[in-house]
Amino acid sequence: MNESVAQGGRVPWSMLTAFGLLGLPMAAQQLPLFVFLPPYYAQDLGVGLTAVGAALLGARLWDMVTDPLVGWLSDRGGSRFGRRKPFILAGTPILVVSIWFLFDPPEDAGALHLLIWTMVAYLGGTLLVLAHQAWGAEISPDYHQRSRIAMSRELFMVIGTVLTVGLLMVTRGDVGETMRLIAWGFTLTLPLFVALALWRVPDAPARRATGSFSLRQGFRLLVGNKPFGRLIGAYFLNGVANGLPASLFLLFIGHVLRPESEVWQAVLLLTYFLSAVAAVPIWLRLSYRFGKHRTWIFSIVWACLVFVWVPFLGEGDVWWFLLITVLSGVSLGADQALPSSMQADVIDLDRLKSRRQRAGLYFALWGMANKLSLALAAGLAFPLLDLFGFDPQAEVNDASALFALAALYALLPVAFKLASIWTVAGFPIGPQTQARIQRLIQRRELQRT
Repeated sequence: MNESVAQGGRVPWSMLTAFGLLGLPMAAQQLPLFVFLPPYYAQDLGVGLTAVGAALLGARLWDMVTDPLVGWLSDRGGSRFGRRKPFILAGTPILVVSIWFLFDPPEDAGALHLLIWTMVAYLGGTLLVLAHQAWGAEISPDYHQRSRIAMSRELFMVIGTVLTVGLLMVTRGDVGETMRLIAWGFTLTLPLFVALALWRVPDAPARRATGSFSLRQGFRLLVGNKPFGRLIGAYFLNGVANGLPASLFLLFIGHVLRPESEVWQAVLLLTYFLSAVAAVPIWLRLSYRFGKHRTWIFSIVWACLVFVWVPFLGEGDVWWFLLITVLSGVSLGADQALPSSMQADVIDLDRLKSRRQRAGLYFALWGMANKLSLALAAGLAFPLLDLFGFDPQAEVNDASALFALAALYALLPVAFKLASIWTVAGFPIGPQTQARIQRLIQRRELQRT
């Protein structure tokens, strides 16, 4: 690894770009996977709301098995190709094949098809994304450089999402055709960007652990890592809050706002993510001055103050919703990148106490929290909509069903976001604390050499 970067020097832009670019195709498939896919299978393919919710929840529960296993194996790896790179290579073909089956399904595809290929896609995504995140945490030991690394990944993920929304506009709101085009683009770009990252970004070398270390001891240290518990709890609650509107976006636009053209779906999504891109430098500078967790809390408060007005909207209020989309999109960059950067700091504390690099395990638990929160969002939203009599295939739903849709889309997320603020308030690792942890780690490393 570059000696300056390994010692906390500034990460060059060329390395940031090569590392972050891998997020572009990943985001291009994630938006359809989480936003387009549920209503497409429930409505267009006629699978049904409850069946889709159950299938997605089942696939997420499968992740609870694969995530910690992959994380544990990733931490123990150490081939001549590196620890993280082999897992990225392994996940690439699995993810490409599964995306084809999910995004271009046969006409008779049902809940079983959705369940099986979502499970395969989640496995490929776990191999690739988990290794990518752990890799990013190990590129630099510096508190602020980690924010730059996380922001580079999230910035390209937002760009990938913007391109996806652009395709939706090109197809004039045809979700099925959009997903087929994304499958082609994903197949062409993912291997290319994987190759670029593996070539340009060095993998951190595995360090020899000292002393005995049982599984029970490792679990005790993990549970005793209070900053990690506080962070992952807040991340889970905020993930549920983000997953609810993501799962219900197309239904809310189509049944509550009812714009004259389906192109509005793409325009609103594009506006949301472009607002996020524009705000990324602002959040980065704020985190330099106020710290990561305070800046993250401010972004969550901002999103709540904006989103609470959504239930007051009705048919034809597209322009008001466009304003809300701009203002809420501003918080997206901080909401995604800062918690990930904070996670790298939490892993330092574990490394100090355990004398081992366990970034893979920690990001596996991080991934589990993220995926379970999204699954819980879908598992809550669709059955509850069914319970309140909402019919996604009906031309017009009654007022109570539409209010239930609006409440699940906006009010319930605000409640979860407020709970996440309460959970992360007082997070103890700031720049001074993280620098002290790094000095202790480096001093021990010097004593071993």
